[in-house]
Amino acid sequence: MTSTNIPAGFEPHFRKSPLTDPWEPLYSRKFERGVTIGLRLAMPHTNARGLIHGGLIAALADAAMGYSCAQATGWATSFVTISLSVDYVGAAEIGQWLAVEGEVIKTGSTICFAQCLVKADDAVIARASGTFRVVPKKG
Repeated sequence: MTSTNIPAGFEPHFRKSPLTDPWEPLYSRKFERGVTIGLRLAMPHTNARGLIHGGLIAALADAAMGYSCAQATGWATSFVTISLSVDYVGAAEIGQWLAVEGEVIKTGSTICFAQCLVKADDAVIARASGTFRVVPKKG
């Protein structure tokens, strides 16, 4: 895979956000109970040491898990984060493909539990878990 290739199944990300705009282009793919966010790592994603910033990983894990809760419930409601936990177990570098793989563990009428693996070129570099509150959609 060259540094510009996007893995099969990924499309331009379906949701834009002021937080993630500087990290574009983002990609995603949906499956029954989850959403994976992907991107080719570049300079805007790094810390002062040239490694991928943990804040980027945490923000994308939070988003992938929240989208996964929405995906599992048919996008009928919105979700806000109650808690987020991230364990960093590796590092990633510019040029690698980052896949943030969200998956729902359990959904209820008021709470959704999700988990996430973060991989750089298929090597796990972080795992996350989150709890999300169901909130009615506005409008």
